[in-house]
Amino acid sequence: MATNLTPKQDAFVQAYLTTGNASEAYRVAYDADGMKGATINRNAKALLENNKIATRLSVLRERAVERTMVTVDMLTTNLLRIAQKGEDLAEASGLGVARASMMDVAKLNGLVVDKKEHSGSINLGAALDALDD
Repeated sequence: MATNLTPKQDAFVQAYLTTGNASEAYRVAYDADGMKGATINRNAKALLENNKIATRLSVLRERAVERTMVTVDMLTTNLLRIAQKGEDLAEASGLGVARASMMDVAKLNGLVVDKKEHSGSINLGAALDALDD
């Protein structure tokens, strides 16, 4: 599909979809060395407001959502079938398969989240300063 975008605009779109950050995408796609942050932000905002770029971003986002939804739906359906077959076996191993499949469905759909405990510390001031750069 022809996009009528310049190579740099297309690189900006791809970087923006990857990073979710317009300024970072601008830095990736354009020669921004020596530019002030405010200039980069302004140029990145102008690119996001460009009709051709906005349309391309919209099309690519829709495709990504469709692929994600189909994949989640397909996996959920298949895991539920496996769970039903496991229950139908009425054996300890079958029930184990059913339980594992149901847990996979729950995790896939965000109903169960594995928790991790972290230790240590973080310097919030330094982290915030790094975000400003």
